[in-house]
Amino acid sequence: MPLFVAPSVDFDHSCSDSVEYLTLNFGPFETVHRWRRLPPCDEFVGARRSKHTVVAYRDAIYVFGGDNGKNMLNDLLRFDVKDCSWCRAFTTGTPPAPRYHHSAVVYGSSMFVFGGYTGDIYSNSNLKNKNDLFEYKFATGQWTEWKVEGSLPVARSAHGATVYSDKLWIFAGYDGNARLNDMWTISLQDREHACWEEIEQSGEIPPSCCNFPVAVCRDKMFVFSGQSGAKITNNLFQFEFKGHMWTRIPTEHLLRGSPPPPQRRYGHTMVAFDRHLYVFGGAADNTLPNELHSYDVDSQTWEVIQPSLDSEDPLGNEMTSSQGSILMPSGRLFHAAAVIQDAMYIFGGTVDNNVRSGEMYRFQFSCYPKCTLHEDYGKLFENRQFCDVEFILGEREERVLGHIAIVTARCQWLRKKILQARDRQRQRIKQQENSEEGGEEGAGAGGARDIPGGTRTSGNQPMLEVHIREAEAQPFEVLMQFLYTDKIQYPRRGHVQDVLLIMDVYKLALSFKLSRLEQLCVQYIEASVDLQNVLSVCEQANKLQLDQLKEHCLNFVVKETHFNQVIMTKEFEHLSTPLIVEIVRRKQQPPPRVYSDQPVDIGTSLVQDMKAYLEGGGLDFCDIVLLLDGHPRPAHKAILAARSSYFEAMFRSFMPEDGQVNISIGEMVPSKQAFESMLRYIYYGDVNMPPEDSLYLFAAPYYYGFSNNRLQAYCKQNLEMNVTVENVLQILEAADKTQAWDMKKHCLHIIVHQFIKVSKLPNLRSLSQLLLLDIIESLASHISDKQCAEMGSDI
Repeated sequence: MPLFVAPSVDFDHSCSDSVEYLTLNFGPFETVHRWRRLPPCDEFVGARRSKHTVVAYRDAIYVFGGDNGKNMLNDLLRFDVKDCSWCRAFTTGTPPAPRYHHSAVVYGSSMFVFGGYTGDIYSNSNLKNKNDLFEYKFATGQWTEWKVEGSLPVARSAHGATVYSDKLWIFAGYDGNARLNDMWTISLQDREHACWEEIEQSGEIPPSCCNFPVAVCRDKMFVFSGQSGAKITNNLFQFEFKGHMWTRIPTEHLLRGSPPPPQRRYGHTMVAFDRHLYVFGGAADNTLPNELHSYDVDSQTWEVIQPSLDSEDPLGNEMTSSQGSILMPSGRLFHAAAVIQDAMYIFGGTVDNNVRSGEMYRFQFSCYPKCTLHEDYGKLFENRQFCDVEFILGEREERVLGHIAIVTARCQWLRKKILQARDRQRQRIKQQENSEEGGEEGAGAGGARDIPGGTRTSGNQPMLEVHIREAEAQPFEVLMQFLYTDKIQYPRRGHVQDVLLIMDVYKLALSFKLSRLEQLCVQYIEASVDLQNVLSVCEQANKLQLDQLKEHCLNFVVKETHFNQVIMTKEFEHLSTPLIVEIVRRKQQPPPRVYSDQPVDIGTSLVQDMKAYLEGGGLDFCDIVLLLDGHPRPAHKAILAARSSYFEAMFRSFMPEDGQVNISIGEMVPSKQAFESMLRYIYYGDVNMPPEDSLYLFAAPYYYGFSNNRLQAYCKQNLEMNVTVENVLQILEAADKTQAWDMKKHCLHIIVHQFIKVSKLPNLRSLSQLLLLDIIESLASHISDKQCAEMGSDI
């Protein structure tokens, strides 16, 4: 039963991120980001192991193969995630030979095992890689080998495998002599007619590698790090199944204030859940890290997941801690991972001192809808709605529209320009009003004609015009895109004209003192410089006096592997003489390298700037007043409209003449504290709030038409997790006011069972008479007849 009756608001429910109405259920639930150590596999069921595989089918984890440190294995173990119990899975037929570094995937009601390394590791005999394919049917326990005619992938181990579009896809691995980076696929629909097909890959194909994981998310396959000899990196690659195209996801472009990618590593796991990839463990430069890294496929950002403080071992054993008091599984490599519903299960692996593990861990994912802050502001810029400033650029006076609130929040240089233009506009309007009072001719005929440009905003105010002579329209548009979204849409990497455009943006970023944009531009340009464009970029950097980029280009040219190729190009013949001289001298006598330990100024993010703007930085630019129970709260129309379809429709269709809007959520007026929490969410996406605020705001995403139900999901978890004796009375009041009867009942239950503690809280005296009667009534219904008799005998 919903907490609130949802108002009539239209949403696109076909979109996975559109708002869906949640309900509060106070039953058993799992803390998000919580590690739990589950019962380990007993030796009499199966050996501790590494280099094995795990797959998930229904409510069970199936473990196949691996090695126990002495022998290769081919047993099949089953772990029931509901009962937390281990057993040997029922099997019949001939299983695959004992092996490790094989792959296993699930398709339909079967598990498919491909390849791997077989033989006797104890005597070091008969060791070889395999390219056989076996099917295990979960329903019957039957093992069957697929005999496939025609071309076969070269036998391999430590490869990657996944299922997509009814096919098994195999990538890279090790053939016993060399690492591979080929790709093969086979249809799993029809065993009789199945045949292997080698895929012709294109794009930025990963280097030959082994001992890496693959995961499929958003219809793409991802590969992260792995063993690739001297070429080992921490690159993340994505593969488009439809076009067979690889793309390296450029980490040097990702200046989002987020942590860097995980260290390069091998023997780790990576699984996909919702829009995230989760990387755990592996060997990273002679260490065994145990942080859990998450990659957001939509925002292209990495983060380290902080585990919940109540991560536990129900068996009473200590879990290894590398982060103070937070309990986590120890670092390991060659373990295996699978996902069931909304949790990841990790089993086995090699831990310190080459010891095999038989441990099973469970990690609870969070599945909050993504933050749409950057997208919402980006759409505001693209749609050009509610614009109140027009930038007039360069000698050609090209015009770009914008929003004062966003621009003044993000750029102090443009803020100063806007303030100056606003003062001039006000003086002109004042002069015009004085003229009208003097009865001058034409005074009453719509003063916009007397103001240059004459454009008016949606609020019938004259559009503010700001002249910027030093900026051209195209690079300024890219800069504006950055102000609204904290990123720029990178053009085609390496194309000369596109690189030169970003150089112009970089020049503007320097002039406007936008440190964050400076770093984005530098990272893009340095990553895009190649043998074909380096001289053009160097010449432009010299012309624009961009010394840092010029240095990068000169160093690129004089590299041993580049120099001869560059000086033989036609572009070198047409290079200016001073630059040629500089290149030759640098080749003959390279300057000493200068190392700086000064931290790079990455500036402030969109979230940081909008936070400061809400907290007082934007007071001079407020253009709307929100009324909460008659109390005014100045705000900014453009920001409200960007984040809420309710405000967008209001400002577009029936903007209040007095510029004031009454705030409610349906028929309920939120508390001042809850209202401020909602503004924090609107302005900069903050979801941290006291639990009582969550009750008021639970219905806000639906009522105000936020892009998705992210706020509502956080409110739900906040309430489930944080109703305590200390705050139960505040939440009881909020539940009563919002008519959240299931929450009110939950609070009364806590009060009754913890009444001795609750009775000492000062807030109890300030409750309404009706709520005090509700508490007394609940106490009365809870007290047994025996307790009543005991109380009566005391009187």
